[in-house]
Amino acid sequence: MKIGKIQELLGAQLLCGEEHLESEVYAACVSDMMSDVLAFVKDQGVLLTGLLNSQVIRTANMMDMVCIVIVRNKVPTEEMVSLAEDSGLVLMRSPLRAYEAAGALYLAGLGREVGDE
Repeated sequence: MKIGKIQELLGAQLLCGEEHLESEVYAACVSDMMSDVLAFVKDQGVLLTGLLNSQVIRTANMMDMVCIVIVRNKVPTEEMVSLAEDSGLVLMRSPLRAYEAAGALYLAGLGREVGDE
């Protein structure tokens, strides 16, 4: 799924990374615990989180993620936006709760194999 489609599905405001909206991602994860992301996440392109600190950006970058969506309409700090921009990540914010956002992406086919429907 293209990141631009994710933005559309989640009604998200793009904060940085417009040049990557045509990039494809194949899976997402939801977590506010960056230790879980480090321990359990593999091959995830999108991180959905409500956590607002620079560690989110550093963790996503370390795990080769390409997009972070801050849920519940929280506003990331300027430091987070700047760090995401410097790291080449897409950063956006969505009014949806994490559960709703994950469900919307799953129903749209993100992370599902063909025939799983």
